[in-house]
Amino acid sequence: MNASFQITERLENRILELSATEGGPFYLYDTEIIQQNCSRFLSIPYPAKSIHFAMMSNSTPQFLEIISEAGLNIFVNSRVHLEMAMQLGYHGEEIVFAASAMDETTMIEVKQSGAIPILDSIGQLNKWFALYPGTGVGIRCNIGELVVPKRTLAGYFLGKESRLGLTLDSISKLEGNPNISGLHIYVGTNITDINYLIDCYNQVTKLVGLFPGLQYLDFGGGFGIGEKTIKEFDIETYGQRVSRLMSQVSEKTGREIKLILEPGRIIGVNSGYFVCKVVDIKDRNNQQMIGVNASCVQFPRPLFYPDDAFHPVMILHKNGYSNGKSGMASSIYGCSTYSRDFLARDIVLPQASIGDIITLGHAGSYCAAAHTDFLGFPKAKEFFL
Repeated sequence: MNASFQITERLENRILELSATEGGPFYLYDTEIIQQNCSRFLSIPYPAKSIHFAMMSNSTPQFLEIISEAGLNIFVNSRVHLEMAMQLGYHGEEIVFAASAMDETTMIEVKQSGAIPILDSIGQLNKWFALYPGTGVGIRCNIGELVVPKRTLAGYFLGKESRLGLTLDSISKLEGNPNISGLHIYVGTNITDINYLIDCYNQVTKLVGLFPGLQYLDFGGGFGIGEKTIKEFDIETYGQRVSRLMSQVSEKTGREIKLILEPGRIIGVNSGYFVCKVVDIKDRNNQQMIGVNASCVQFPRPLFYPDDAFHPVMILHKNGYSNGKSGMASSIYGCSTYSRDFLARDIVLPQASIGDIITLGHAGSYCAAAHTDFLGFPKAKEFFL
């Protein structure tokens, strides 16, 4: 597989500049790309909408400040991220909090924050209403019986294979409950099939009539950009179709129903680059094995998704120009002794030399945020252009 890609001269100059002073690996984010991705979601024509960035995809404070200034709200699923969001100035319904197996302490903190709560089971609802009778809450819906669930990047999010959400039987038992204020669905991850998304949303809208106090539909995230074949999600077509659906729902109910979306990876993925240096090269099994001064725990998506994660690669010569000889079978491995410490495997790259700079693209989401202390390497620094 050819892994190469191109970057702007402005970005290349900054990579070279930082590489000359930084002793370890680092991330570099292009602020303009983050802003552009935010703007595309905010341009969805349905007027009563709230776009909540899924904070687990990138929780770096400066990244969050950029999306806040762009006009996005926030989605969290932990108390740590809830507290961070509030420290950054988010408050009340600018925050959506959804989790499963939420304990009482978490429920109390969510209620005190004023965030929109999304609950995951009848037991969770009973606990919430015992603490806060008569207050509104959203429910996560598993409508797997109404569609043919598709396996997405992280498995199944609907149907019998998924642990998440209330089944149709549980939802029907809540019919008429005036405190169900929203319906939430998460279809899956890295989805580029707009028809599948809209088909699932359509099934959720059939439940709207069960709840007289319904205020919003939260269609979650999972918007894909592809992996081995980089395919851009058609937000414009998606926006037109989801807006049409929401207009129909509002017209049918006789009141304006808010649309909530939770884009995560798609907001930052193509803005980020992971940069490290070549420190060793081996010839093995007809491949050039490129050893770098970084570990998979600092760039963990290939570790989490070894069969699916794909990040395009650029090799820059240490003096600032791209390497010559191309077409070599290659793998990039990390500097630990862990056998699965690879940043990329079985790709085609130019010939590398000691001191060259490796840049891996599509590193703006679920990369720095997923750092683990497992192998004892520090979290890579993050810079913004």
